[in-house]
Parts: sequence; C-alpha cells; structure tokens
Amino acid sequence: MTPSLFLFALALPSLVAASPHKPHVVTILVDDWGWGNWGRHKDRSQSEQAFLEVHTPNVDSLASTGVTLDRHYSYKICSPSRSSLQTGRHPDHVNPYNVGVLVNNDEDPISGFQGIPMNMTGLAEKAKSAGYATHLVGKWDAGMATPAHTPSGRGYDTFLGYFQHANGYWDKQGHIESTGNVDLCLNRFTDLFMENETYRGGVLDSGYLDSSCSSSDDEDPECYEEHIFKSRTLEILDEHDPSSPLFLFHSFHLLHTPLNVPNSYLKKVDEMISPYEFDSAARRNYSAMVHYMDDVVGDIVAKLKDKGMYDDTVIALMADNGGPVYLPGAANNHPLKGGKYSDWEGGVRTNALISGGQVPPTTRGSTYTNPVSIADWFGMFCDIFGVDSHDSKSEAANEWMADNRPDLPTLPPVDAVSGLFSSIMAQDQDTNYHPALPISPDALLSYPYKIVTGVQTYSNYTGLLFPNCSTLGTNTNPNPYLPWHNDSHLMNSHLDWSLDPDELDRHLWASDCGASGCLYNVETDPNETTDLAEQMPEILERLRSLLDVHRATVFEPDRGVEDVRACQHSASVNGGYYGPWLSLGDYYTGPFRKLKPAKQAFVNAYDSFLDFVSRPAIEEITYKITQRLYPEFMVPPLVASFDQCINQHGRVQHEEGPSSTM
Repeated sequence: MTPSLFLFALALPSLVAASPHKPHVVTILVDDWGWGNWGRHKDRSQSEQAFLEVHTPNVDSLASTGVTLDRHYSYKICSPSRSSLQTGRHPDHVNPYNVGVLVNNDEDPISGFQGIPMNMTGLAEKAKSAGYATHLVGKWDAGMATPAHTPSGRGYDTFLGYFQHANGYWDKQGHIESTGNVDLCLNRFTDLFMENETYRGGVLDSGYLDSSCSSSDDEDPECYEEHIFKSRTLEILDEHDPSSPLFLFHSFHLLHTPLNVPNSYLKKVDEMISPYEFDSAARRNYSAMVHYMDDVVGDIVAKLKDKGMYDDTVIALMADNGGPVYLPGAANNHPLKGGKYSDWEGGVRTNALISGGQVPPTTRGSTYTNPVSIADWFGMFCDIFGVDSHDSKSEAANEWMADNRPDLPTLPPVDAVSGLFSSIMAQDQDTNYHPALPISPDALLSYPYKIVTGVQTYSNYTGLLFPNCSTLGTNTNPNPYLPWHNDSHLMNSHLDWSLDPDELDRHLWASDCGASGCLYNVETDPNETTDLAEQMPEILERLRSLLDVHRATVFEPDRGVEDVRACQHSASVNGGYYGPWLSLGDYYTGPFRKLKPAKQAFVNAYDSFLDFVSRPAIEEITYKITQRLYPEFMVPPLVASFDQCINQHGRVQHEEGPSSTM
C-alpha cells in the first residue's frame, strides 16, 4: 500500500463521520453508450462535425470534478454486466448469456432462471443492511421469474421500470424492434412495472402507457419513457430526507434500441451541428438520444444541489457495454476496435467515472488508469456503505445443495475487490487490483497485455462519422459489409440472418483468433492493430493458461426454456404485463388492468393458442419454417427499417442520395 493510499484509507471513515450520515450514492447506468459518443473522447481538430454531434457537457462536468476510470471493463452485452454490478461477481460467474426473461428450469430451484441466481445477495440488500433507503428506476434485465428476482426481491424499496433487454420508449411493449426477438408470448405484453410499499404490478397510469405523444413537438413529451424515469428519479430526490443515507440507481433505457427520441431533440441536434448535416437517420437519432441522456444527468445533479445533498454524495456513472456498431444500434467506438457483442476494446472498454461532492478536491479532474471491472462497483459501494462484501446467503445455498442437490452448480463467491475506492480517491496508480482480469470465456486482460481467442464479431474500425450513407449503400448498390445484428430469437431458438456462413461472417465483420489466440499490448496499442502472438509466445502462453483457469470457473447452469406459464399469467391474471409468475404468494397487490370484452375474448383464445405453440414438436416445426424464410423474406425489410440516408431537412434520400466516407 502506498503512503497516500494508506492515509486515505485512514481518512475514509472520518470523511464519512464528518457528514451527519454515510454518503449518499447515486448510480447512473447508461445503456449501449459508445466510446466515441462521449464528448471527452472527441477531438475537434480531427473532425469538427464529429465533435459537434456529441453533446455531453453535464457528463463532461462530472468528469472534470471527479475521476475518469480510463480502463473500466464491462461485459460485451447488457444482462451479464447488470447482473455483475448487482452481485459483485465477474459476469462469467453470475450470468454470461443474454437469455430472455421467460426462461425457467423447474429442476434447478437456485439458478434455473434468467438473470441473477436466487440466492445471491444483491447490492441494494447490502445498502439496506447499512441503513440506506434504496430505489431503482429504469432498466432491470437481471431476473423476473419470482418475486425474489425482481428489484424489490434484491433489496430495493421501490422500482419503476422494465424487466427485459429493452421495450418501446413510446408504447412500452416488448416488440421485436426493441428486443430483436419474438418470445413465447409473441411480444404481446406491456413491460412497465412498479414495486413499492403499497403496490406491486404493472403500471396502471394511462398517461404512462399512452404513446400518442410520440409525434409531439413538445420539449419533453410526458409519455416518453425516459421522461417518466427522469420524473420518478427527481421525485425520489425531492421526497428524500437528506439526513438519512440514500442509494439511488438510475438505469437508463437510453441509448439502447429502438432509437426513439422526441422531435424536439432531433431539432436541437440539427441546430447544434449547423452548418453541417446528418446523412444517416440512425446517427441523428443516436446523437439526439445522447443529448437527452446528458440533460437528464444534468437534472439529477441540479436536484442534488438544490436539496443540499450534492456535497454528501458519491456519483457513479458507467456504461454496461461498448456501443453497438451494427444497425440499428448506430453507436461509434472510434478509435477503438469493434463494439457490443465483441471482446475487442470497443465492446468491453466502457465509459465510466466517479464524481460528486465526496471526491476529495485534490483528486478532482484526475484519471485512474488501472483496470476496473464492472463487478468492482459492488466492492466499492460496500466500502462506502461500511459493510462487508461477503455473501453468506450464497454460501448457505451452496451448503444446502451439497447436502440435497449435489448435481447442481455451486454459486461462485464475490469477485469484487476491497480497497479499490480508496485507491482511486488517493490517486494510487501503483496498485493493480487485477493482475488477471477475465473479460469473457474468450478474452482476458493481464495489463498491459490482452488475449482474445475464437471468432470475434465486429472486428473492424468505424470512421469519425458512423454510420453514414456509405455504410448503408442503396437498393441498387447495397453495401456487402453492412453490419448486421444476428442476435434474433424465435422463442427458444436462435435465428441466423443468413444460411450462408460466408455471407453471415462478412456482415458481422468476423475474424478468427483461433484457439491459440491473438495478443495485444493495449497500453501502447489501445486500438488493437498489431497482433503480438508470434513475437511474444511466452506472454501469449501465460495469458492463455490464465484464460484456461478462468474458463474452468464459468458459471453455466441449465436455465431452462421459455415457460408458457409466464405468458398465461400475464394474459389471464396480470392484466397484460410482463412480471413474476412463480412462487407468487401474495406478491401482486392489485388492482389489475381491466380488459374490454373483445380483448378478454382474445386473451381466452390466446391462452389456448399458447398451449398449442409451446409444445416442443410444434415449436420445432415453427422454428424450422421460420429459419428457412427469415433470411430471404424477413431480414431485408428489417434491415431497410434500421437506417436511411437523409437530407438536410431530416427527410429520406433515395437512390441518388449522398454518400460519405466510412
């Protein structure tokens, strides 16, 4: 331990004691935020237009008065990162796959569900044990099957948000444009839920569910989902007694698809970049969504100051994964390689910072350069809360399984380190808490070296202005390298966007590092341009051995398949909302949304239909037919809807439209 770190570690309790209570902690998680979509990572001298398109003054201000975590590593997709943050495990040790919320395996009562296993202690539970009020607003994506899997089951006093990877910003439905999937419920239900002391169930406020304001030119339409979330977060701050500690988790839907944003923000970004113009509708929408996100961050900070809470607050802000460079994701990780779904730096090295009045004056404006895992927030927050990060609940579950179900996988221990927060606040750059940091089952960082193995998607670089009309091509001159998504599912089965493996790899920008792996020095080569595997075989072998050790610890329970009972409960009991369907007891409070007679008749018929389509033989036939038809008949209209070339008025350009450099 360095002298400065030792002194800060001694001072941390006194800093807390100097306040009338423990510090407030406000966590802000941004979804699908590209490295190049933060103003801090833009250089005006490289491209004035690219610089102007990214508007993040409020986040920039937090960085200038806090600490930027320059090597913050998340997982390459969202649900594993969120499960990691909430439990302190590396993503591979809690939930390494983006399975849907409807899955269930009745044979595994501990881990046979989506998201966080039943008996892992959540971050909010730790906060509550230290006397904190706890609230979560926005995206959850860490489990839904039982009341124990929801935010309230994980220790949050209140929750307003949604359970899946995404929903519609206007209609709050879990349709294919939001999730990329068609689930067993055929995406029929509303995904907007509320939990508090007196009510647990789907949000009933008709104003929240009304999508008619989607075409409004109002500054901030009230039915826009992010307006609803912002309003709830500000309400929590308004109502909170500053003399008691608060743990508030604001989990943005932004910047995840669908790229829905109020018209007023499209006008703002058009004016912001004038005299330049957007040539991609998706890039314009994403830019406007970044602007909206930044405004919300500013509103939260302003409210903390108005309430006199800011000086007693730690603000943590981070992204759950790198930006999606496929369409319709429209993010940009320039100059980093790759994006969401890949283990390249663009997929896993993510924007993050710590700010707020509790950051010591001598630390403000600094950059922490050692690796930080998204799992480490659990340990850092526990240090701030003044509690141990140890998880006795999971240990008890492991003991039960050893005695009663030795066939089930045991729950991994907490990976989050202790002492990291003190190191960051003390500007200790000498202590590396992660000599070997697992990135995924296919990649590992032993700073400054990083090994990447196997087939990696999105193995390319985007330009300063991406996507653009060159990315899109035209109907008569299509771009053979148009980046596809290819994470579509029909119920329990993956749907490939092409039955031609070569075509699929081309559109996914795939490259193969093989079993032996590619090796990079990400300190001197942060953009991963030079593979050092042949030049440094000893280092490659050392990292490959470390990765092999990690692979043996990956947590892979049988989570089951989508459960028809979830759909039947949503249709017949829960008023048409996604929500828990197992081990309910008296969980739902009612009242429930009343269906009109015609809708009720449909629900009755729908219930019988679900029984039919969920039969394994029927589901298999449906999948085979759909997979045959999907690439030829369904992918083209999907791709066409993802982005369009536009002119200076935001209107669609057709075949003769402009093109720009990739």
